[in-house]
Amino acid sequence: MSKEYETVIGLEVHVELATKTKIFCGCSTAFGGAPNTHTCPVCTGMPGSLPVLNKQVVEYAMAVGLATNCEITRHCKFDRKNYFYPDNPQNYQISQLYLPICRNGHVDIELGRVSVNQKNAGKEAGEIRHKQVRIHEIHMEEDAGKLIHDEWADESLVDYNRSGVPLIEIVSEPDMRSAEEVIAYLETLRQTIQYLGASDCKLQEGSMRADVNLSVREVGSTEFGTRTEMKNLNSFTSITHAIENERERQIDIIESGGKVVQETRRFDDAKGESYAMRSKEDAQDYRYFPDPDLIPVDISDEWIERVKAAQPEFRPAKIERYKEEYGIPDYDIELITQSKRMADIFEESVRLGADAKKVSNWLMVETMRLLKEKNMDADKLVFSPAHLAKLVELVDKKVINNNTAKEVFAQMFEDDTDPVKYVEEHGLKQENDSGAIKEICSAVIEANPKSVEDYKGGKEKAIGFLVGQVMKQAKGKADPGTVNEILKELLS
Repeated sequence: MSKEYETVIGLEVHVELATKTKIFCGCSTAFGGAPNTHTCPVCTGMPGSLPVLNKQVVEYAMAVGLATNCEITRHCKFDRKNYFYPDNPQNYQISQLYLPICRNGHVDIELGRVSVNQKNAGKEAGEIRHKQVRIHEIHMEEDAGKLIHDEWADESLVDYNRSGVPLIEIVSEPDMRSAEEVIAYLETLRQTIQYLGASDCKLQEGSMRADVNLSVREVGSTEFGTRTEMKNLNSFTSITHAIENERERQIDIIESGGKVVQETRRFDDAKGESYAMRSKEDAQDYRYFPDPDLIPVDISDEWIERVKAAQPEFRPAKIERYKEEYGIPDYDIELITQSKRMADIFEESVRLGADAKKVSNWLMVETMRLLKEKNMDADKLVFSPAHLAKLVELVDKKVINNNTAKEVFAQMFEDDTDPVKYVEEHGLKQENDSGAIKEICSAVIEANPKSVEDYKGGKEKAIGFLVGQVMKQAKGKADPGTVNEILKELLS
């Protein structure tokens, strides 16, 4: 009888914080600068340079800790993690080992709905599954530089722009058992941190990176197996593939009588396989000791309360409030609240007087379409709630029709154009003179006897062709509903 195995997974998630300057110096953290232009003696490890802690880094770390139900360490300090690598100019990284800023937290994740097959597990089919993932600690540290490999010249160059960029590392307990749980945990973390404004959490730009610690054991065993670590996975697809691949690799080793080696591995997404990088280090290998150039950080109750008071309304609470206040479908609520930027646009547009369902429709249809078309994230939306509310009003008052509104919205999406001014400047106001529309309708009826005959013969769809012809002659400026009514009146 073949054995059944359980996967045991813990994550180390590195998040670049959204400060304007680095953790220990005043250099810019902006992404995409020319190599080695955002540097100074501190972040390039020059002898005699001294670090000065960025207060905003501490506040962001506290905010994430509070949002993930952590205890805040009132007296925390920094340590030196000693290792040599070309992207590490000091030959050590300033981090926190002994007294990290946050400890003993947890995140509640949703895992989809219970299937019919899972009903016997004590939950009803269709009920949302929940799980709690414990957080061991969150600590502050500095990022390293970036090595750039030039295959043509057969050399490696180093860019220190990223050196000293502030990070928090969120270390979970080994509570996850599948790729599904890992992705749900990462999604929850990402949304929480984005709502806080502590980071944009863009995996593709490296501002959120995950190291996966994975082992397998026989189902029913309480002993952990030997774990491996897969470093710097930067997409949910890569993470899923890496977990599935590593699980199968370890099971194959165990089934063939071998032993899993504790090591750091790198997953090659293109080949769909991982390879060993080095043996897995333990803390003693890094010779940690307290950083002598940085004083401990004392965090008062008053400071914690100030950070707590600045916390936003998070997505779960927002979802429940939207259900009570706005009367829009649950599906709309789920999508709108995935992005704080989109949720803010929705709420402010409604506050300015626009109908909630109409605002939701603009976000769910045209906004989502353009985001997908332009491969954009919702946090990059530039149009203002005031302009979206004006657009809804223009349609409500029949100043423009829906087709024209889509044209106006496309321009708003690009550069936050004022829709009222755009309609005026481009002569897009709807023709509301029923006499003029009636004249066009009469001319279209006279010019299209076959469609008129089809309509009178019971083919209701024939009216659509006639409406299209009227709209064409009116250059899109007539209200389709009014055109439809006038045509039916003339054909009756």
